[in-house]
Amino acid sequence: MRFSEIKLYKRLAVLAITSATIISCGSSKGVAESKKTPSKTMSKSENLRKLDSNFDGKVAGSVKSLLKDAERYLGAPYKFGGNSSSGFDCSGFTVKVFQENNFNLPRRSSDQADSGKSIDIATVKPGDLLFFATSGGSRVSHVGIVHTIENDGEVKFIHASTSKGVIISSLNEKYWNKAYLHAQRVL
Repeated sequence: MRFSEIKLYKRLAVLAITSATIISCGSSKGVAESKKTPSKTMSKSENLRKLDSNFDGKVAGSVKSLLKDAERYLGAPYKFGGNSSSGFDCSGFTVKVFQENNFNLPRRSSDQADSGKSIDIATVKPGDLLFFATSGGSRVSHVGIVHTIENDGEVKFIHASTSKGVIISSLNEKYWNKAYLHAQRVL
């Protein structure tokens, strides 16, 4: 192989890796932090959750620790490929928080979506992972950690958004509700 061919292959490899990472974390433009807005029509999450979940409100100590670690990063900026307090992408954030709690997750959100056990939204608990298709379609491109479940069944999750960095959002928000794919229990 000639030097110019090797150089071309290296560029293609870098492009492929970059593309995979971009697809892995998707965009979340226009996402705002959760605001409770009652609606007369039931949202997708309310229909799925049916407001009578099995969640008893008790959170295990290990999950409390995980969520406390996640909360430490609230306000950290978004950074493509980032996995530290200087900047996170969505899957870098989940990897870091779970790693700090002695649990290893795959780096890409699409791979995290295959970890653990798939669960119904009606059975989610704090510490579970939520997966989204932020680019349309059905391909996983974003991940967040269930943070709290309100008395009315509203599911809030902590994640690294491209527009606001690490924030807490609600599955009741139209953007996230429409993009929601499924939940996984990894703990």
